[in-house]
Amino acid sequence: MSTTSPFQAFASRFSSSLSSLTSKSKSKSPLLNPPLLKNSISLTPAATKLRCLSLLSPRVSSFSSVTADHTVMGDAVSDSAMDAVQRRLMFEDECILVDENDRVVGHDTKYNCHLMEKIESENLLHRAFSVFLFNSKYELLLQQRSATKVTFPLVWTNTCCSHPLYRESELIEENALGTRNAAQRKLLDELGIPAEDVPVDQFMPLGRMLYKAPSDGKWGEHELDYLLFIVRDVNVDPNPDEVADIKYVNQDQLKELLRKADTGEDGLKLSPWFRLVVDNFLFNWWDHVEKGTLKDAADMKTIHKLT
Repeated sequence: MSTTSPFQAFASRFSSSLSSLTSKSKSKSPLLNPPLLKNSISLTPAATKLRCLSLLSPRVSSFSSVTADHTVMGDAVSDSAMDAVQRRLMFEDECILVDENDRVVGHDTKYNCHLMEKIESENLLHRAFSVFLFNSKYELLLQQRSATKVTFPLVWTNTCCSHPLYRESELIEENALGTRNAAQRKLLDELGIPAEDVPVDQFMPLGRMLYKAPSDGKWGEHELDYLLFIVRDVNVDPNPDEVADIKYVNQDQLKELLRKADTGEDGLKLSPWFRLVVDNFLFNWWDHVEKGTLKDAADMKTIHKLT
């Protein structure tokens, strides 16, 4: 005859109570309608459970992980070392799933979208953006990703790299407005750049590329990446949860960084998406930046499939 441990009994009662709570999604209880949800179009059951857990018990949420196909506490051991801020974003952020022609086909958590197992087995592809911000001296702002980033920690990359989220303001297709809205949001989140320093209409989408890049044995990227250029003098106040360091470089200084990355000098590493842009587009586009002819370089019809 099987026995049930006290912890199993508690987990069963908690799961039953949680299911009862989440089934009443139209309740006016503040517990089930927290302010965090106001900008979301919809939530996966996983995200709903995680948010309820965090409200019900911080101790439970601190060791619980939820994905669309994992039960509560299912991956707690393997993800227990993840930075708390990054873990929260992994489950709260809903990326936009697209096909290889950039048509929206759904949405999923940032967590699922970056699991190589799911990328390979389900061909999960999500929309992303990479911002290249130049100052008035035509120097490019680079950032070193923080040590707590789940994918590609401590690598150097372009100004800002992230994802438009599955929300109304960032799903707008016309003139890539949704992606430009997301870029403005993340420049503030990551680098403390005020929205007024980077008006949405000043971002110029130059192209799109599709690439896949493993980060380690578990995590990786599979993105359809919008490449956004902007020339502005800005105030920068980096968020240490996102950014370890920043620097402005001219073309010669970037070439020296490339040399160091190629030789492994100083342990310097570049993100794979940044290297793809550098090797295929950047210096030509940079010349257009300096000449004031950037519009001549734009091609948003082509999706470049790069490896």
